[in-house]
Amino acid sequence: MRLRDLSPSEMTAEQTSIYAESVSSKRGTVTPPLRAWIHAPEVARHAGRLGAFLRYDTTLGSALSELAILVTARHWSARFEWYAHKKLALAAGLDAAIIDAINHRHVPDFDDPKAQLVYEFSEALHENHNVSKLLYEKAIELLGETGVVELVGLLGYYSLVSMTLNTFEVEVPEGEICDLVP
Repeated sequence: MRLRDLSPSEMTAEQTSIYAESVSSKRGTVTPPLRAWIHAPEVARHAGRLGAFLRYDTTLGSALSELAILVTARHWSARFEWYAHKKLALAAGLDAAIIDAINHRHVPDFDDPKAQLVYEFSEALHENHNVSKLLYEKAIELLGETGVVELVGLLGYYSLVSMTLNTFEVEVPEGEICDLVP
């Protein structure tokens, strides 16, 4: 990582508080983006809390959330994000063929209309910076207003995560493999 990884003994009281909050949260650890953000404690505090909500407590559920995160990781070519969330997506029940298609920038085949919608919405928002009226209306129908707001939040938050990981060159752990294609 380009930024120096602070040990707890080097941290200010504010940084130590954020570190402890992350370790005691549902995450149970200090994630790589938070290790970078902790250099700017208010960014770390707010982004960490937003991320914890978006990762664990939305109405979307883990499979749809992981699908959106993988589309985002692919969009940004964020290797660490892809590495971490591919495992989580498989554990959440996302089909390996869908993950492979996203990795190779192909349109996956979906049996679940909500998953197809999340994929299409995520791709459109990343690529076009907006969604069509028809796609928006379909999203409201399938996910509800709360779900659509949460999906946009998830895509935005994981774009921030991707930019952080890419800017500070966070690599996958030594001995681990990231299969994200160039």
